[in-house]
Amino acid sequence: MRTGIRELSRLALSGAAALLCILLLLSACGSNGGEGEASPGASAPAGDVTLVLGAYSVAKDALQEIVPAFQKHWKESTGQSVSFQESYEASGTQARSIIGGFDADVTLLALEGDMDKLESAGLVSSSWNASANRGMITRSIVVLGTRAGNPLGIKDFEDLTKPGVKVLYPNPKTSGGAQWDINAIYGAGLMKSERQTGTKDAAAAKRFLEDVHRNIESMDKSGRASMAAFEYGVGDVIVTYENELLARIAKGVDYDIVVPPSTILIENPVAVIDRNADRHGVREVAEAFVSYLYTEEAQKLFAKHGFRPVDETLAEGMKAQFPQPPELFTIDYLGGWDEVRDTLYSKRGVWYQVLAGK
Repeated sequence: MRTGIRELSRLALSGAAALLCILLLLSACGSNGGEGEASPGASAPAGDVTLVLGAYSVAKDALQEIVPAFQKHWKESTGQSVSFQESYEASGTQARSIIGGFDADVTLLALEGDMDKLESAGLVSSSWNASANRGMITRSIVVLGTRAGNPLGIKDFEDLTKPGVKVLYPNPKTSGGAQWDINAIYGAGLMKSERQTGTKDAAAAKRFLEDVHRNIESMDKSGRASMAAFEYGVGDVIVTYENELLARIAKGVDYDIVVPPSTILIENPVAVIDRNADRHGVREVAEAFVSYLYTEEAQKLFAKHGFRPVDETLAEGMKAQFPQPPELFTIDYLGGWDEVRDTLYSKRGVWYQVLAGK
């Protein structure tokens, strides 16, 4: 009987020791630079910290230089090492992933509308766009890319309506960024009607979009897929972001860039994912990273990869690199994103009417 009691006591102590080890391990994980839970509003841990970054794919090349520059800056400023876990997807895909549970602390997206979805899901504060730059971190414009030497003499969106011109742009049903291309063409049609009649004629703008779409050779699922098709030899002209073409030219690909007289200013947002940053205890470093993206150093790195700076002073000094179109309009010219989503991209919107041939 005494032997049995001693054996039970030994097992009980062994179990308690095991439980203590487990608790110690869990405690260590909980303070491991954002891997575990942290109280809302907590600052970055005193030791090394990990920041999870979810960005749209076009920004990847620039961020591959900006992230190490920030790491150096943060180490020199605070003595703390920050590591990054990075994810790059199409903007809409990235937004859906974050809503679905991807624990990004900071996100850069292609569309303000994608950021609005995060706000509606309670992940991003309603004040994410309250800064002087309205939360926008990069700019570009919609341009036309042609084969070297511009053999067809393309000068404007209107040239895309000519018989025999084979045009590429991605599908806005699958590519959020492709909506910028459609917005640019539709907006150019509105401006043309306004010059001719003194008022915006939505019916004329729709016909203009129809005339361009009639010459579509390929409509791929994303901007990158559209560019890949163009490089493979498909089509004569690609409607795309200026920064995409500048990036390809910088890598030795021989294209001509045609800046249409009337085109749209692309603006891309950034925000801290409040719920995740607070839960991971990394708000301080997350906000510092977003602030760093607006610095001259970071904006110059964005510009190196073809993005127009949001810093007006810096932009003024880069006019030769980024020529200003005579009629550069913003999304506000089309009524803002809420109006655009309803007018162009709802189930009965202009774009779907064009696609259906209605």
